[in-house]
Amino acid sequence: MNQLLKRSALEMAELVRSGEISATELVGASLSRIAELEPRLNAFTHVAHEQALETAASIGPDDPRPFAGVPIAIKDNRPVAGMPLTYCSDMFADYVPTEDSYLVRRLRAAGFVIVGKTALPEAAILPTCEARANGATANPWSLDRTPGGSSGGSAAAVAAGMVPVAHANDGGGSTRIPAACCGLVGLKPSRGRISVGPANGHSFLATDGVLTRTVSETAALLDVLAGYELGDSTWAPPPLAPYAQAASGPPASLRIGLVVNSPLHDAVIDPECVRGATETARLLEALGHHVEEYTAPWSGLDLGQEFTRAFAPGAAMMVRAGGERLGRPPRAEDVEPLTWAIYEHVAAQSTLDYLAAVTRLESLGREIVQAFDRFDVIVTPALGSRPLPSGEVHGRGPDPWDHFRRSGLFTPFTAVINVTGLPAISIPVFQGEDGLPTAAQLIGRPAREDLLLALGAQLEGALPWSERRPPL
Repeated sequence: MNQLLKRSALEMAELVRSGEISATELVGASLSRIAELEPRLNAFTHVAHEQALETAASIGPDDPRPFAGVPIAIKDNRPVAGMPLTYCSDMFADYVPTEDSYLVRRLRAAGFVIVGKTALPEAAILPTCEARANGATANPWSLDRTPGGSSGGSAAAVAAGMVPVAHANDGGGSTRIPAACCGLVGLKPSRGRISVGPANGHSFLATDGVLTRTVSETAALLDVLAGYELGDSTWAPPPLAPYAQAASGPPASLRIGLVVNSPLHDAVIDPECVRGATETARLLEALGHHVEEYTAPWSGLDLGQEFTRAFAPGAAMMVRAGGERLGRPPRAEDVEPLTWAIYEHVAAQSTLDYLAAVTRLESLGREIVQAFDRFDVIVTPALGSRPLPSGEVHGRGPDPWDHFRRSGLFTPFTAVINVTGLPAISIPVFQGEDGLPTAAQLIGRPAREDLLLALGAQLEGALPWSERRPPL
């Protein structure tokens, strides 16, 4: 059964469709793998054993849905009817929503079977995954390292073969960072590509997606998740063709810019992270693309302060909503020190400060998009350093803001792309001498996920990373 779980989600769906295996067997294999590895990895906040098997039992080989019977996990910051929604915070430990998010509804409509909810740092703030409420999640490649965050539980679950794919979201790199840490494919779609409804409104920075082993799975899932939902205030233009089609063949020769200068002036980039970008660029040149080294116009920007002013209100709203659920004002002891520090920071920030920060970030994003317009795709390192040791950045030390600052140095190349709204994908191009994955980030033109998927699939053909498995 563990060999079965090494198949892609697309292969699993075909096995169920053909009757070679049953949905119950497939979901049962996933649940057994979770039970086997969860004591070591701590990737899940909730395992829906009975609900998953009940759903699987209703799926037969004649089910026409594209992913009928395939197990999937949902990050514990999106509602799934009848399952806890905790945000990995003690404030929401007993909260169970009664309706699905639009994203979850689409996954169910495609035939996926939800086997549980996955871990994140409290309120999805940090690019690590060790919330006080749930404990540290381990990286399957090295159990003493972070799997990245904030979608760290989802990344660990996919890398370990607990599920073939898992939900993730990305407000400053939270899909791409764990993908890079765990040797997975992680696409941040364009702003407005996937609806965040019905509970959430338009987000300037955050978008949902998935973590997978292969580009073809990411493309097929984007076809499932992308598109307007009734009442959305913003949405991206539809693709020229299905994303699965875009990922099925190599692109024409592209103009590619290689960027290794950091958006954060005080970030020192690990040589192995630089190697991930530079060798990817060399390979792309060998594949027939025109590659040019380029210095991005972002060095020296005071991105951190403005991004914090725009990003922080999302976490603060979780604290406020938790207080409303408890019927009293929130208290410092309700949440972790960094979460409380952010809440107090937002409470002291005026509306004008927030709006000014968003305006300045929009202007900055426009400048970067215009500067990148000379290229079809930009290649950068995915991370600034190797996956951090567990316990190094968790937001609960005597100076939680220092943890927040150090988290930015770990991931300097991701948050700025959320500011632009451009699509970007992290791909696990190499394996480092330390045994950990080495990734590159590809950044696309506005609303052109199709180019990123085609290019990623071409790289995957040259570097078949899906066969790499952590030594569990």
